[in-house]
Amino acid sequence: MILGLLKEQGAEQRVALLPEIVSKLVQAKVEVYVEKGAGTKAFQTDEAYRNAGAKIFSRDELLKKADLFVQIGEPSIEIIQSLSDKQVWLSQYNPLWNTDLVKSFLANNITSFSMDSIPRTTRAQAMDVLSSMATVAGYKAVLQAANELPNFFPMFMTAAGTIRPATVLILGAGVAGLQSIAIARKLGAQVEAFDVRAAVKEEVNSLGAKFVEVEGAIDDSAAGGYAVEQTEEFKKKQQEVINDHAAKADVVICTAQIPGRKAPLLIPTEAVERMRPGSVIIDLAASSGGNCELTKNSETVIYNEVKIIGQSEYPSLMPIDASKMFGKNVFNFLQLLIAEDGSLNLNFEDDIVKGTCITHSGEIYNERVKSVVES
Repeated sequence: MILGLLKEQGAEQRVALLPEIVSKLVQAKVEVYVEKGAGTKAFQTDEAYRNAGAKIFSRDELLKKADLFVQIGEPSIEIIQSLSDKQVWLSQYNPLWNTDLVKSFLANNITSFSMDSIPRTTRAQAMDVLSSMATVAGYKAVLQAANELPNFFPMFMTAAGTIRPATVLILGAGVAGLQSIAIARKLGAQVEAFDVRAAVKEEVNSLGAKFVEVEGAIDDSAAGGYAVEQTEEFKKKQQEVINDHAAKADVVICTAQIPGRKAPLLIPTEAVERMRPGSVIIDLAASSGGNCELTKNSETVIYNEVKIIGQSEYPSLMPIDASKMFGKNVFNFLQLLIAEDGSLNLNFEDDIVKGTCITHSGEIYNERVKSVVES
């Protein structure tokens, strides 16, 4: 099999595979072709890829030669149309949102896999790019908040008096939220965290943060760690509690997202109006609508002297380690597709392979994507 590593387009600085992963693929008897300059923005030279055993080609040459293409971002329609039905595409193209891309893969009879559709099972944890990239996002979000805030994060006792520690409110205690808690605590802030799932309280507390609870919730202990639908009365009370805590916070970091759906609104305009001048909101859910009503994706909005930063691309801003983590996840998945002789083996009896496959032989394989596209 020939694997083609493509250069990312636009502002993306990561690369899907670092030379160290390319070397492992070569050892697995896979030929690796790399597009010229693919790793430049992630500080990886073409020479490093050659030393790892890869061959360097132009994009046009690569698209003609490779059997399997690997990239982080979504492909252009032009690339999809240039592929043959014997070639396979692998990236993170968010099929629940980008249904037009799914339809384009179908129309051109292309087999495609999307890494953000990896099943959330114990066996698939080593391939979970969403968790890996959420770790990066949670880390970078706190650092930017500390840089933007006109206050110190930790408490200082000086000859000029005592400086109180900053108060940080984290909305959502998934991977990004828990990472944000850990970094904010290391920087000396007082941290509170809210999540609709009561099951995460122990994790939040173990990191040194206070879990924000809302009384009257329907018991979700039997829901396997997932949220359950609450009453309208509870939702109203929940919003009031969030607004009250946001008003007292110096920093609010929003991480709550639902795959394939608009991000839940947690910080309405009236909550922002109650926040102190100089406060900072970092919204990691910006690309799916944002948890803050005033968020604009990839923009900084200043409203009532509160800075609202819509940023969903933090992993791209940390390209070396983010590429390392992403590439390791991809390699772990590729091991399910590589036969002992290095050939491509699409084993759809494997639940991870089948679950990650979006299109194959003119059909949608992923049931969730199928229900969205055909609805």
